[in-house]
Amino acid sequence: MLLNCFKAYDVRGQVPSELNEDVAYRIGRAYAEVVEPRTVVVGCDIRLTSPALKQALSNGLRDAGVDVTDIGVCGTEQIYHATFAKGFDGGIVVTASHNPKDYNGMKFVREQSKPISGDTGLLDIKALAEANNFPAVDQQKKRGSLQLLDVEPEYVEHLLTYVDVSKLQPLKIVVNAGNGGAGRVIDLLEPHLPFEFIKIQHEPDGHFPNGVPNPLLVENRAPTIAAIEKHQADLGIAWDGDFDRCFLFDANARFIEGYYIVGMLAQAFLAKHDGGARIVHDPRLTWNTVDIVESNGGVAVQSKTGHAFIKERMRKEDAVYGGEMSAHHYFKDFAYCDSGMIPWLLVAALISEQGVSLAEQVDARIEAFPVSGEINRRIDDPAAVLTSVEQHYAAAAKTVEHVDGLSMEFEQWRFNLRMSNTEPVVRLNVESRADYSLMESKRDELLALMS
Repeated sequence: MLLNCFKAYDVRGQVPSELNEDVAYRIGRAYAEVVEPRTVVVGCDIRLTSPALKQALSNGLRDAGVDVTDIGVCGTEQIYHATFAKGFDGGIVVTASHNPKDYNGMKFVREQSKPISGDTGLLDIKALAEANNFPAVDQQKKRGSLQLLDVEPEYVEHLLTYVDVSKLQPLKIVVNAGNGGAGRVIDLLEPHLPFEFIKIQHEPDGHFPNGVPNPLLVENRAPTIAAIEKHQADLGIAWDGDFDRCFLFDANARFIEGYYIVGMLAQAFLAKHDGGARIVHDPRLTWNTVDIVESNGGVAVQSKTGHAFIKERMRKEDAVYGGEMSAHHYFKDFAYCDSGMIPWLLVAALISEQGVSLAEQVDARIEAFPVSGEINRRIDDPAAVLTSVEQHYAAAAKTVEHVDGLSMEFEQWRFNLRMSNTEPVVRLNVESRADYSLMESKRDELLALMS
């Protein structure tokens, strides 16, 4: 039985045709054989199918002799935190993040919240789950135990270590959980912070009455924008379903590209460290990040896109922070994992301590390095398109890189064009040096070449 729910970094599939309780049980058995953990922490998002899948997964782990600790409904980062903070040998969260509501999935880590992906064990788990040839459960042997654990107080305490609460100002902040899991954490943080929260789509609801929580979709931003304008808020935040990403809006209700937040957070961390601190970034958009890092005494390190690659490179470089333009932000003190709560806390602290709005902090950077935003195009032969584009610009390019897709740099502009891991789609990002018109013209030129 082929399992199409296994992807490059995780498991995602339609329920029940691609992912169901039988498959979840097999995954539990397979994870136990590949990782060989004694203890595993599990949790799940707010989707309606998540509790049953989590139970089947736990049964598979326990039948393999693994002791399971269940932290209940949670976000992906709470599994990361529990795994490293409590010393578990591994962690698994049942979640499909921002996928359609009839989907579900799983994300996996091993000890110290190190990621498990295609080349670090996920394909082995897939092969064992497909074969479904597990040893019979030994009735004489003690089955793995199951215990429930509340890790929320310790998690909230950890989040608060990233800011000096005494320096925070009483900002008015719109928070949009998209009926996913973020609202619960906001409620837990609220008594410790001076902020006034305007809560929309706050209650978790696996029916997703307002659509699947994915703030990257322009049509999903309207409620956040309307609330910022109505309440004259200082900041707006929206999360995806498992809140491992947060998306920020300024006081003018303008959506801020994740790329510019990477630069902001890099600068904040470099201010706390002596010269030479390393910041890891992805290759899609780079100039703003490199400029900020180098001008603040840091070292910018480029990594292939994707959480497994970023985390591995951060560990290797001992980097204090890593950021992707897709709004994934990684922190050394969070076991090099990504969080959707730490970034907005840091941004709110910067606004409070500097007395400068988010708009003022990013306006100069947007002007200095205007970007196209990521543009996706469905194309029959993506590899051929990348080859033809490279040939077209080869003579004029200052540098050509293939770290992740195709990156070509010129005197006043650059672009990255990469293929999707999972579908016949190419993703284009273009940026320039302080020339919005040039960026637009090169964007249009590239799109014409791709069509």
